[in-house]
Amino acid sequence: MMKIKSLKTLVSFNGGNNKIISLWELPVISGITRCFHQQNDTGLNTWEEELTQATKLKIEEYWKDKLQYPEFDSDKEDSKFYVLSMFPYPSGNLHMGHIRVYSISDTLARFYRMSGKNVLHPMGWDAFGLPAENAAIERGLSSEVWTNKNISTMREQLKRLGCTFDWSREMATCHRDYYKFTQMIFLKMYKQGLVYQKKALVNWDPVDQTVLADEQVDDAGCSWRSGAKVEKKILKQWFIRTTSFSKALYDGLDRKDLEDWKDIIDMQKGWIGNCDGVSFEFPLHDGEGEVTLWTDYPELLPRAKFVAFSPGSVFDIEHEGDGNRKLDVSVRNTLTGELLPVYITDELPFHEGSEARIGIPDVHECDLTFAQQVGIRLDNTGQDKKLDREASIKEIKGRVTSSKIRDWLISRQRHWGTPIPMVHCSECGVQPVPLDQLPVNLPSAKTVPEKGVRLSCPEEWISTTCPNCGGPARRDRDTMDTFVDSSWYYLRYLDPHNQQEPFSTTTAAKLMPVDIYIGGKEHAVLHLYYARFMSYFLHSVGWLPDPEPFKRLLVQGMVMGRTYRVQATGKYIPASEVDSSGKKAVEKSSGQTVVESWDKMSKSKHNGVDPSQMFAEYGIDSTRLLMMGSVAPTSQRNWDDATFAGVLNWQRKLWLTVQEFRTARSAAGTLRVPEDLAAAEASLRDSRNYHLRGISISYRVSHQFNRVISKMQGLTGNLRRFGPEYKAHCVEFERALAMQVVALAPLAPHFSAELWAGLATSAGLKTAAEFDWSRSAHLQAWPRLDSDYKRDFTCSVNTAVKDTLKISEEQLNKMTESSAAELALSSPQVRLYTDQSPVLQVNLKLYPGLCAAVDLSVDHTKLRFDKEHYNKRKQARKKAVNK
Repeated sequence: MMKIKSLKTLVSFNGGNNKIISLWELPVISGITRCFHQQNDTGLNTWEEELTQATKLKIEEYWKDKLQYPEFDSDKEDSKFYVLSMFPYPSGNLHMGHIRVYSISDTLARFYRMSGKNVLHPMGWDAFGLPAENAAIERGLSSEVWTNKNISTMREQLKRLGCTFDWSREMATCHRDYYKFTQMIFLKMYKQGLVYQKKALVNWDPVDQTVLADEQVDDAGCSWRSGAKVEKKILKQWFIRTTSFSKALYDGLDRKDLEDWKDIIDMQKGWIGNCDGVSFEFPLHDGEGEVTLWTDYPELLPRAKFVAFSPGSVFDIEHEGDGNRKLDVSVRNTLTGELLPVYITDELPFHEGSEARIGIPDVHECDLTFAQQVGIRLDNTGQDKKLDREASIKEIKGRVTSSKIRDWLISRQRHWGTPIPMVHCSECGVQPVPLDQLPVNLPSAKTVPEKGVRLSCPEEWISTTCPNCGGPARRDRDTMDTFVDSSWYYLRYLDPHNQQEPFSTTTAAKLMPVDIYIGGKEHAVLHLYYARFMSYFLHSVGWLPDPEPFKRLLVQGMVMGRTYRVQATGKYIPASEVDSSGKKAVEKSSGQTVVESWDKMSKSKHNGVDPSQMFAEYGIDSTRLLMMGSVAPTSQRNWDDATFAGVLNWQRKLWLTVQEFRTARSAAGTLRVPEDLAAAEASLRDSRNYHLRGISISYRVSHQFNRVISKMQGLTGNLRRFGPEYKAHCVEFERALAMQVVALAPLAPHFSAELWAGLATSAGLKTAAEFDWSRSAHLQAWPRLDSDYKRDFTCSVNTAVKDTLKISEEQLNKMTESSAAELALSSPQVRLYTDQSPVLQVNLKLYPGLCAAVDLSVDHTKLRFDKEHYNKRKQARKKAVNK
């Protein structure tokens, strides 16, 4: 296989003729030649037909296996671009939410490939968990059979959607060669002292017979899945000490290289909490166990006099008695050796999220009052007991964290999950399974387990030998929370066939971080927190060079369906049972008033849409365009067929434009050259650059694909103003139309390929130096703005846009932070702010060949505007609007 290095121009292999394909600097990766699909593919060649639904389906069938890309080359790290979408739970069929997230992901992957990037775009399956287990039991199948069947179905559906995932990297969290390494990482954390077992008061679902996280219990105290009233139960559970990384995770959110995290930063910080104190353990005096405490004054712990627990806490439940009382136990202060009495009380304030309080009476008034009430002897001799804060934290092995965030409870009493690789020996206690004995396989499901059964398995599986003494031992029967499985999957994609380690650290150093991570906002707290924690941990042990795993986020909104609910009963009914002919919608059968709303699609609300029905009725590419149109990806998408006409009509207009172009070029000899040809060329050139700039910025900078479609609709409308003589003779018409078809390829790959085939087989093409007409649209380099076209340079102060300057391509490509700041300060609108406060920081975002944006940070407290400044700002804004 030949290997081609990066070139300024790329030549096609056309019988030895050196024909320029593009002036775009395009890295060409090893093996690209095998992906050049057949030269001069003429497509279906149905240019005498109208664009009907039947034609669309024929187009998609023809091109579905022809639009291949070069494989990702892990050695080409300079141009690496990692596009990752959150992997799905294999429920059996794609829903419209899947269509949205994976259409976004595929569009970005295609765009960045065309922009010269070496794109990694993998796919896998978040396959363990309670939903799959219960669904399998209801159908009389094992979880493994049910899950693998669903994976097979959904894989084919994703391929039908046209997604260019790298299926050679496919993995599922339920596969042994994946959960083997989940167990290995667990044992690595155990070795580092981050995994422990303790009794905990847990949320117990009596129907599903498993522990629920706090987030899985609704406001009414019911299980998010079974609907059962949740019970409180004390169980010995496995925990991961995530609080060891709370401060690092909180501070990491302030990094300037995190792009488009926006309100996700606030959500993450809100979840972690302000890390203004320390979590630590003091032992019980009898040596049986320890208690976890939190204080915001670790340096004053030598002056502590008591420990208090809230009613309903584990300590309260485990020690007999009612109401406020002193317990017959004590806690040893490891800093002083003093024994501290323990109380159950509701008379003290407890820090948010904490059920324990360590009392320091000479610091907190409430502690003093309580100590006096219960008769704790106080003296003044300890008031000078104060340690250095950092020394105190180190001595008590404290973890800087908030009071609200807790360690990660990962035990689940279910069958379908990653087995916890620990054994219990009567002589040696709890022992980790040796690495060379991994994976601890799930016992084969010879029979279908009953609903609500934990890791029920044959005695020969449970019985094992202790790895320490060789005596009899028993395997741990809990499985891990599925969030553990999904906390590191993005790393397994880098090296999916490695059988010795989860991933090569060398490979990870080259290919991390993920350049853009796409998924729903509902996963922006828990999953993102656990994935970040895992990355920070692996960084701490030297497996990753950078702790942050995700550089840029694209958090897409939900797809909502129109919902009909009978007002009197609250019953949801399908649209077919609603009469909307009158002033108010009513139920056909009863005449009762129906309330319309937009809700998350679900079977119970009868508001779902079957993607396969959309594919059959509109086609795959039209479905993708409809999903991307109307609103930005980050916004809620109300799925309403009343909004479809704009996109569908535009597709027909674009098809008609290519038809007319072919006809005009064939008849060019009989069509006069327009007298205003030069003016038309200039107008079309300006239109091409204007629309290309908007399209490229929307693809690359803002990821607003609805604006991409809007800009393309505008360009199509502009092109249709020109008659056949312009189509026949204008070079710029050809450039603009070809650019549009190429720019459509990421969104609608099959339709674009057929349009391109129509252009490529037209007579009298004049742009051979700009496009390689022998290759499909998806293999073209991304179009460039003309070199003399001015670029946008956006200037902001404290993230608020103040001015947009026009600069040359040369200025743009040579721009540095210092030159950007200097240029921004040449703007009077910017100086209105910076004249009053020096610039504290410069943040430049540069998109070579396209645009740039600079943000100048100033001290906002020094900004004072008198009447003169106010009038200047008002005039500047008015001038900007007029401009």
